[in-house]
Order: sequence, then C-alpha cells, then structure tokens
Amino acid sequence: MAISQAVCTSFKQELLVGTHNFTASSGDTFKIALYTSDASLGASTTAFSTSNEVSDSGTYSSGGGSLTSVTPTTSGTTAICDFADISFTSATITARGALIYNSSQSNKAVAVLDFGGDKTSTSGTFTIQFPTADASNAILRLA
Repeated sequence: MAISQAVCTSFKQELLVGTHNFTASSGDTFKIALYTSDASLGASTTAFSTSNEVSDSGTYSSGGGSLTSVTPTTSGTTAICDFADISFTSATITARGALIYNSSQSNKAVAVLDFGGDKTSTSGTFTIQFPTADASNAILRLA
C-alpha cells in the first residue's frame, strides 16, 4: 500500500466542467480525512473512502473535518486556492496521509497529501498546517 502526494486526475477534469466551487462564503463544502499507512491513495483516487481511514478519536470522526476555504485568487500568473489550518483535539491518531475531498459533490477527491511518514498525536492535538498561499507553495495551484 502507498500514499502518493497528488492533485487527483479526476479533479482536474471536473474543474474543466465546473464541478467544484471553492468560493469561501457560498461554495461547496470541502473536507479532509486522515489515513493510515495501509491506505492506497494517489492521482487515481476519485472519491473519499473509509478504507484504511484512521479511527475516530477526540474530535476526529469518520469523514474527517470540514475545511475553511479561502476564496481563490491569483499570485502573478498562477491561480491559487488555500484552506485554513485544521486541528483535531483530544485525539490519539497515527496518520500517514490525508485526502481533501468535496462533500457537496458526492465526496469527489481533490488532492492527496503524503505526510512523508507516520504523524502521531497521543491524547493531544493533531494539526494539519497548510503551506503559504502563494504561486510556489499553495496547496492547489494552476500555473
């Protein structure tokens, strides 16, 4: 099994037909789910699945947490989208990666995050910190 960081191929096609709306106040609901090292996630992932998702703990429950979207903008000639950092408290979690998905659109996959190794919290806070929202680092970029 493997988790490979990628913007999902199906998401790229869905953008071109207008499936996803990232507008902060009126757009779709995006979520992030955490997965163990037994998960198989990558560019070919098309939708959220509970297979090898981490167990419920603290404020983390199946399906993960809702992300706060920042309305897309541009940085130079690159369109960017960002989310606010998210934390799960009082949680005992070991996660190898995550899936960002659109729960407003049949749980369609957006992007797979590879943490590069197991990340753990023990009766504490598990935080996902998104990178700087610029043309070189934003979590979603179209150049």
